[in-house]
Amino acid sequence: MNSIESKITTRDACVAVVGLGYVGLPLVLAAHKAGFCVLGFDTDPEKITRLSAGVSYIRHIGADNIAAMVAAGRFRATDEVAALAQADVILICVPTPLTANREPDMRYVEETTRAIASVLRKGQMIILESTTYPGTTEGLMKPILEASGLVSGSDFLLAYSPEREDPGNAGHSTTQVPKVVGGDGDAARDAACAFYETITTAGTVPVTDTKTAEAVKLMENIFRSVNIALVNELKLVYGAMGIDIWEVIEAAKSKPFGYMPFYPGPGLGGHCIPIDPFYLTWKAREFEVATRFIELAGEINTAMPAHVVARLGEELDRRFAKGLNGAKIVLIGMAYKKNVDDIRESPALKLIALLEARGAEVSFYDPFIPVIRTGREHAELSGRESLTWEAVVAGNHDAALIVTDHDDVDYGALIAAMPLVVDTRNATGDAGALRERIAHA
Repeated sequence: MNSIESKITTRDACVAVVGLGYVGLPLVLAAHKAGFCVLGFDTDPEKITRLSAGVSYIRHIGADNIAAMVAAGRFRATDEVAALAQADVILICVPTPLTANREPDMRYVEETTRAIASVLRKGQMIILESTTYPGTTEGLMKPILEASGLVSGSDFLLAYSPEREDPGNAGHSTTQVPKVVGGDGDAARDAACAFYETITTAGTVPVTDTKTAEAVKLMENIFRSVNIALVNELKLVYGAMGIDIWEVIEAAKSKPFGYMPFYPGPGLGGHCIPIDPFYLTWKAREFEVATRFIELAGEINTAMPAHVVARLGEELDRRFAKGLNGAKIVLIGMAYKKNVDDIRESPALKLIALLEARGAEVSFYDPFIPVIRTGREHAELSGRESLTWEAVVAGNHDAALIVTDHDDVDYGALIAAMPLVVDTRNATGDAGALRERIAHA
C-alpha cells in the first residue's frame, strides 16, 4: 500500500470529499491548495450547481476562492457515486446528528460507506472525519467496506481523523490546526498522516488506533460542554447574589495559570457541543459505565433557554407590569455563534418556540441569516425572514433579546430604541447611564 503515499507525495493522488458543508468545503479548498485534483461529492444538487458555477453558499468562505478553484481545472463537484471510484483518498464529512431519543443517528455515515463500498477498488484510502462514538470506523464502516471482498490493511486503507473546524475563526482555519490521526493498522495511520501533512502547517498527531482518535474528538467537546455548564450554573448562583458573572470571569482570567475562561449563554448551539457528549454516554451504557457528570452538564445547558425566557418574563413584569402573552419580542441573532451564517442547533430556535408558546409575538434580526432554513427540528420556523435594522429600531417592540453577539450590530442604537434589552452574551458591555434598561440573563 506504499503506492498511496507515493501518489500523495507527488500530488498525483485524486482526493474526494464526501459532504460539502461547513467541514467538507474548507477541506476541499485545503486539498486543492495543496496541489491535489479534488472531487467534491454531495447529494444536494443545489450545492453541486453553485460550486460548479464558482459560487459559495457559506458566508465566511469567499466566492473568489471557489471561483479560483474551479478555474484552475483541478476541481469537480458531483452527485454521482460512480465518480468516487476515481479517487485515491476519500474523506467522509457527513452529519452525525442525534435521533429523537438522543441516540446516535448513524444513517449518513452508513449510507455513505455503502455507497463507497459499491465502487471500492484496491489502493484506495478511506478516512472518516465526522464526529462519532469510539468504535465507529472499525466496528461500523470496516465490515461494510470489506463486504465488497476487499480487505482493510491489504487491499485498501481505513483511518479516522476528527474534524476541528471553528467556522468564522480566521486564526484557526483547516490548514492551521493539527490533525489527530488513527488508523486501522500502522500503514493506514502513516498514509493518512502523510496526506494531512500536505494540507496543514500545524502537523499531525498520530494515535494508537481509530477508536482513540474518535475519543479525542469527544474529549475536546465534552470538556467544553462541562465547563460551559459550570459557568451557566454559576451565572444563576451569582445572579441571585447580585454579582455580575461577566465581571467575575474578566477578573478571574487575569490569573496566568490554572484557569481558562468559559462564558455563559442562552443554550448550546452548533454541530458539536450539543450533540457529541451524548455519543459517549450512549456508548458508555454498552460497558455499564454511568456518565453522570456529562449528563448533568447536558441537563444544565439544555435548561438555559427556559431560564432566559423566564428571566425575560420577570423583567417585563417587574418593570412594566406586562406579561409575555401579547408582548412583541425581537431576537437579535439567530446563528449559534457570532459572525457566522450557521443556525444548526442554535438556541434561538428553541427560544422562539418557548416564547411563542407563552403567547409572545416574536421576530428576529440577524445580518447573517436573512431567512431561517431548518432541518428536522423546528421546521415550522423555516422560511421566516429577518427584520431590517430599520424595523428593529423603529420603536415597535416591548423588548429585545440578544441571543448572538454579532459584531455587525449597533448595540447603542438598540438600547436607545428598546424599553428593555435582555442580553445573554454581554454584547452590550458597560452600558453606562442606560444600564437600567438592560438585564443580563
